[in-house]
Amino acid sequence: MAADVVAARRAAPRSGARRLLSRHWYAWAMVAPVVIVTLVLVGYPLVRGVYLSLTDATEATMGRTIGMNVIPATYEFVGLRNYADILTSSTFLGRLAWTVVWTLVCVALHVGIGLGLALLLNRPMRLRALYRMLLVLPWAVPAFVSAFIWRYLLNGEFGVVNAMLRAAGFAGISWLDDPFWAKVSVIACNVWLGVPFMMLALLGGLQGIPRELYEAAEVDGASAWQRFRHITVPGLRPVLSTVVLLGTIWTFNQFPVIFLLTRGGPAGSTEILVTYAYRQAFEGIRDYAGSAAWGLVILALLVVMATVYRRALRQQGEAW
Repeated sequence: MAADVVAARRAAPRSGARRLLSRHWYAWAMVAPVVIVTLVLVGYPLVRGVYLSLTDATEATMGRTIGMNVIPATYEFVGLRNYADILTSSTFLGRLAWTVVWTLVCVALHVGIGLGLALLLNRPMRLRALYRMLLVLPWAVPAFVSAFIWRYLLNGEFGVVNAMLRAAGFAGISWLDDPFWAKVSVIACNVWLGVPFMMLALLGGLQGIPRELYEAAEVDGASAWQRFRHITVPGLRPVLSTVVLLGTIWTFNQFPVIFLLTRGGPAGSTEILVTYAYRQAFEGIRDYAGSAAWGLVILALLVVMATVYRRALRQQGEAW
């Protein structure tokens, strides 16, 4: 009798799972292709990258086929040596410092300018739809096209920006050849690309705030700043928390702008972590193990940052 009860309990979950699968088979059928593609395009490269990061694999030690000759792989397992080399190197600290500055400045400008434009476009005005379309255009253009356009505009000798400065009586600036101005240039290009997304997201959040709140606050004598502080900001908090996190991740890994505009130069002054990892894998003597380790360090930094950010938001929300 007891054996029958145990068998029935063990069979119950299986029958429940089978019943769930048969009842919602169409949902599983639609999800399955996405899961399979994700595993192939993300899962396998990630596992492969973790494995390579624990070896000393380079272009010289990887297995390859040359004509009829098959050269076997000769790389060896080295454990966490690649990670130790990265975390104790001055290169990592320098690239990390600039990557953090680049991310913070860009995201702050994205949110500030995007919020300002969203507030303007949320008001009734003529040709508002036209303004929205024009402001979204930078986001619609592929990033690599925008980077090439900015590279042409900021060319020290033939660029449009320097031509305008000289026409106004000022000296031209070495936008892409001077370390300081190169940093200013890549930040300006990335802000131009990222503001439309922030503007659209925040505009949607603004339109979700009930107008009755503003009308009641105005009747009570609240100033424009008080309405912004006590109605607009709290109403936008759910949207802001998400777009700031997304913007931080995207900017931290913004490869096209840096690589296509300055290629990390001059003298590595604009090199961020992700572009340096690319160089490790695809330039010079290709260090696949080192590049994989750099990529996983970047992933770990983003995971830690996202976790701390979400936890801080949760605690702040509980405090309010």
